[in-house]
Amino acid sequence: MAVSTDRSQRQGATFLPRQPTPDVEDLEHCPFCPGNEGDTLPALEVYGPAGPSGKWLVRVLPNRYPAFWGDAPFIVEHRGPVFTEAPASGIHEVLVLSPDHDRSFASLPDEQCALVMAAIRDRVEEHQSTPGLRYSQMIINHGRQAGASIAHPHGQLLGIPFVPRELAEEQAGFARFAGGCLLCAAAASEERVGYRIFETSEETVSFTPFWSGIPYEMLIVPREHGAHLHRSTAQRIVAVGRAVRSALQALTEHLGDIAYNIVFHSAPYRATGMYHWHVHILPNLTTRAGFELGTGVLINVVSPEKAAEDLRGASEKIAARGGFSY
Repeated sequence: MAVSTDRSQRQGATFLPRQPTPDVEDLEHCPFCPGNEGDTLPALEVYGPAGPSGKWLVRVLPNRYPAFWGDAPFIVEHRGPVFTEAPASGIHEVLVLSPDHDRSFASLPDEQCALVMAAIRDRVEEHQSTPGLRYSQMIINHGRQAGASIAHPHGQLLGIPFVPRELAEEQAGFARFAGGCLLCAAAASEERVGYRIFETSEETVSFTPFWSGIPYEMLIVPREHGAHLHRSTAQRIVAVGRAVRSALQALTEHLGDIAYNIVFHSAPYRATGMYHWHVHILPNLTTRAGFELGTGVLINVVSPEKAAEDLRGASEKIAARGGFSY
């Protein structure tokens, strides 16, 4: 990763606006809106009813177009001197965040935010009990260039029979760190110096990491050390959800409605080594060009210190007017 703030001043260098995702006007109807439940596969979990309407608040559905599906054993076969192949078995689910078609994670009420986090915990627990699976990945894509194909706010939960490279590399980073837990140390150091912190609470620390490869990259870390999201207390899981929501509100306040990805990282189910679960927020503001693609080195045009300063200022504006404008 390299930081080059001068590159943000070059001609034509602007952040990418969020491209509209196909909306209800472009479709016959939205499959995730109330009243259209028959257009999806039967729900695996429904959270609600709540309130006088008795309507659902959060739904978990099988993905109609799964990337991973079935219970075939994960057996790797060699197809040549450098080619291997294995069945793409596993689970692929959709988490509908709200019955409201226009309510993103940033604008979820407290109860809704808590239910979303409870659903994530419950589904990962269910995945863990499924034979053959080793890891669950939760993601939320907001905006077309972030990968969202339907505008209605939703996330995806994937249970897979292997540990993906990104997680394996994170695990290796924790194993190499000689000072105990890498993220416990990072969060404590960031809070001590204050340059890259933009919010703290009794349960969480939110900062723009020193190693940020993209503008306004954020990391949400629970204060209490723990390897697995689904084994954390309900209080801690809810607090992390609220910290993610607060970070998205600051991001939206400062940059407008941009595309972003939310990535939850928890240790593989049976991992015993050092790890600390956390959440990445990755704005989609720039395009990877030839240098980044050819070298794997990301050039960040906004320093993490400036990003944290901007996000703190945005949070102060939200607080001054009494809350986030939905």
